[in-house]
Amino acid sequence: MDSPAPVALITGAAHRLGAHTARHLHNRGWNIVIHYRSRQEQAEALASELNNLREHSAIVLQADLSRPDQIAPLADQAIAAWGRLDGLVNSASVFYPNPTEKAQSEDWDTVMSTNLRAPFFLGQACLAALRSSGGAIVNMIDIYSERPLANHPLYCASKAGLASLTQSWAKDLAPEVRVNGVSPGAILWPEGDAEMDQQQQQAILDKTPLATTGKPEDIAGAIAFLLCDAPFITGQILSVDGGRSLNM
Repeated sequence: MDSPAPVALITGAAHRLGAHTARHLHNRGWNIVIHYRSRQEQAEALASELNNLREHSAIVLQADLSRPDQIAPLADQAIAAWGRLDGLVNSASVFYPNPTEKAQSEDWDTVMSTNLRAPFFLGQACLAALRSSGGAIVNMIDIYSERPLANHPLYCASKAGLASLTQSWAKDLAPEVRVNGVSPGAILWPEGDAEMDQQQQQAILDKTPLATTGKPEDIAGAIAFLLCDAPFITGQILSVDGGRSLNM
């Protein structure tokens, strides 16, 4: 069914920054394709929340972005949902320590396939629809793409590659498609194997001029700005970090 509302595909939208971005864009009148890999319950709960606010405004699609054969079907289903695609937000990411002495080829494949390969080929698969709508891509980068985090060489390399891809695409896909990135600072602390203790968290805040963590809405707002309100901005990577990159 064709939609007069703009449509965004957000990867990793079931939780954390992806979910906040979905809510923010939905509040601005967008229809949302919520991608998830394994968090089905959270994705469906978010879709229900959004559809209760506005009927038929959100759908859920599952795909493992580390598997190349699942990329094109994800794009095709997202475009077919409302007959258009206006925004692609590459938010899904893998983050965990992989010290050089211990990293395995499996770590390389896991990190690079999700953080760099998937955004490229998903963007490729969405390109015709984005060109048709005059749409935009926003890639989730990281301030560590420029100033690496110790013991995370693969993650930092993947985000540096995504930053370079962002600027390359801004040249190659213009003038029909704009491409930008957002680099979060301390917004939400890592989960799972990458959790930081309070001492590590305080050390980060000590280097942040604004002396606090940001809010997920800060990232969601930046992404919405680049998608909706910046028709003459492309090839830029916006650091939303409370000034922390000044002291790294």
